[in-house]
Amino acid sequence: MARNIFYIISLVGIVLAFFGQFLWAPMIWLLILVLPYIAIGLYDMHFSFHNVLRNYPVIGHMRYALEFISPEIRQYFIETNENGRPYNRQQRNLIYARASGGLQTQPFGTQWDLYEVGYSRASHSLAPKVVSEDETRVMVGGPDCKKPYSASRLNISAMSFGALSSNAIHALNAGAKRGDFAHNTGEGGLSPYHLAGGGDIIWQIGTGYFGCRAEDGTFDAEKFKENANRDVVKMIEIKLSQGAKPAHGGVLPAAKVDEEIAGIRGVPMGQDVLSPPAHSSFSTPEGLMEFVVSLREMTGGKPIGFKLCIGRRSEFMGICKAMIKTGITPDFITVDGAEGGTGAAPLEFSNKLGVPINEGLAFVHNCLVGVGLRDKIKVIASGKVVTGFDVMEKIALGADMCNVARPMMFALGCIQSLRCNTNTCPTGIATQDKIRAQAVDIEDRQVSVANFHAATMESFRELVGACGLEDPDNLTPHHIFQRVANETEQAFDEVYDYLEEGELLSDNVHPTYALPWSRASAESF
Repeated sequence: MARNIFYIISLVGIVLAFFGQFLWAPMIWLLILVLPYIAIGLYDMHFSFHNVLRNYPVIGHMRYALEFISPEIRQYFIETNENGRPYNRQQRNLIYARASGGLQTQPFGTQWDLYEVGYSRASHSLAPKVVSEDETRVMVGGPDCKKPYSASRLNISAMSFGALSSNAIHALNAGAKRGDFAHNTGEGGLSPYHLAGGGDIIWQIGTGYFGCRAEDGTFDAEKFKENANRDVVKMIEIKLSQGAKPAHGGVLPAAKVDEEIAGIRGVPMGQDVLSPPAHSSFSTPEGLMEFVVSLREMTGGKPIGFKLCIGRRSEFMGICKAMIKTGITPDFITVDGAEGGTGAAPLEFSNKLGVPINEGLAFVHNCLVGVGLRDKIKVIASGKVVTGFDVMEKIALGADMCNVARPMMFALGCIQSLRCNTNTCPTGIATQDKIRAQAVDIEDRQVSVANFHAATMESFRELVGACGLEDPDNLTPHHIFQRVANETEQAFDEVYDYLEEGELLSDNVHPTYALPWSRASAESF
């Protein structure tokens, strides 16, 4: 009875108001105010889906109202500078400052617990060096590549038009042009907005083959050649999997699939766009290598690579065996971490599948060293790269360059509202609502994107120099230390096992790698 006390009082009030209006005219206003309350209460008690509302009509809505704004409450009033997820306040504020050209220093010392397990740091030198800007670029292209590409060590990671708004994609591409770095299209196809700013393009080909898709959903070679041979397209990336939803395929909610996106992707309008979990053009490691060489031929020799999140280690080793058997090597491999982001992913896939970026990166680097192919293939790290230190850490672990996605969204004005999958992004970035998308000012935000890139690269150069190095390629796992248990720390070459050149082809394979190597096959995943 107590839980319905307000409802009972309202019932009494409406009765009094109904009869009281004949005695005193202002009682009619009480009737107008109480009637909606009673109507909602009747609906809640007899028809509501929620158990709470059936037991606590009307007043129970307060619970759902507070739940609706709880992410904002946590972000604005509860989280500290270090404990926010996926990106904490300190990371977000640094990106905002670099994007706007604002203050990037901090007073009063570090706010991090330097003895916390997992904390990482670099080992500096008493003889620091100056790193040239030339060292922030890498030439991508193996021995069979006729059109190698001079890439920045930091580029925009895969984000599709559809997941992001037209203004957001346009601003990213224009920022890439302004800052002389590359823009990955994501698997949603090569849209007009990826081309609008004139920035260099890495065209990603996913399992849905958007942009080179036949009517039956398979790969269309003629459509591929039409787009891939544009001058602005510098590299082609075959997407095998991504860290946020490995082995699942892309997800674009129906709310975002308007007529324009449907036309670009070659899919029905107003329906969820679910990419297949696997490619139809190949089904084995050898088939992947043959697909690589066919794309390279169709582009006249542009760099061709693939992206994956490490899962079963034997399967990537099977790809390495296929490289040896066929003599075909990709020009680059992008390693995505399980902590990578996406616009929409099933919770379990995002939380429970995939190898984190540092572990996966070290593994891929080691496998390529172990089969003697590391010098022919560039490795790109993708996942939770924010600062110049993050870039340095990934290169020390085995990468040549890095891709970033969500930090670039912050540079566009993202506030981490976590509405990417609802089409109601409050900043106009992750939405197809054209009115909301207008909030992204292309002229202003392209400058922010370029500023963030430039400031991060400057930080990276200063940190590499602080370690006593002039060339980032001389970074090794021994330059980075990670805090482990019992208030001790280990260099990354103690945390991860590193192989000798050609070790996987010898009779003395490291025990960590021996079993998955024995299970690996070039003929099947």
